[in-house]
Amino acid sequence: MRGQQTASRSQGRAAAVGGWARRWAANLGPGGMVSAGVVLLVVLAALLPGLLAPGDPTAVAPAQAYQPPGPGAVFGTDASGRDVYTRVVHGAGQSLGVGAAATTIGLGLGLLLGFGAALGPRWLDGALSRVIEVLFALPSLVLALLLVSVLGAGVGPSVLAVGLATAPGYARILRARARSVVHSPYVTAARLEGASAPEAFLRHVVPNTLWPLIAVGTLGIGQAIVWVSALSYLGLGALPPSPEWGAMLNAGRLHITSSWWLTVAPGLAITAAAAALTMLGRRLSAVAPA
Repeated sequence: MRGQQTASRSQGRAAAVGGWARRWAANLGPGGMVSAGVVLLVVLAALLPGLLAPGDPTAVAPAQAYQPPGPGAVFGTDASGRDVYTRVVHGAGQSLGVGAAATTIGLGLGLLLGFGAALGPRWLDGALSRVIEVLFALPSLVLALLLVSVLGAGVGPSVLAVGLATAPGYARILRARARSVVHSPYVTAARLEGASAPEAFLRHVVPNTLWPLIAVGTLGIGQAIVWVSALSYLGLGALPPSPEWGAMLNAGRLHITSSWWLTVAPGLAITAAAAALTMLGRRLSAVAPA
């Protein structure tokens, strides 16, 4: 009998996930399809850059410096004669990787703070809530700049700074969601039926709390790409000759009037990736399980 109930629950969860996937695919729409295509293209460039641009992104050719976009160089060349298209494609791995790493740090710390505030004793909830509110009151990018000034410049410190700066927002969302789920009728019913606190937490609280974070995390990766690129643009993240998009913006800013393609190409890449991830995140939010 217990085996049949377990199998029934498993089938129910599978049906729920399948129904969510069908709803999301149905509500994707033309804009969502374009966004999904852009995200897949960025992921492909990040994982297999040589497939889209087989050249060396750091190979210099001074005789071909500052060539405008044309048949020989789709996005032109930079001050050292490096192909800008090749650098944009190979930079996708760094930009997407640092964005995903920063979001993972922010979500991980947000989980600890959010669950601790929502499920811990009242004094812990009060203390963590005050900390979250104070940090959340500061603009995240300003907080990231403050942390970078303490941690130092570089890719690692910038990723850590953006992750720490975004954690209060994730913690606030998670705390509100977890408290709502904990006091929901189905969790109360499960406890009355004899489910232990850890069992109710793993079976009901975690799935119904983490699903919305998938959408929030998708939005966060796009936001983190923009912020880490901004730090690199300011010279606080990746530095030339790295093909990271923010570093490319930093290298091309001095030539924006004479060689506009040096900033337009990586700028368009950042905008397209962030916009596509944002739209996909909003679509996920619209169909996330209640």
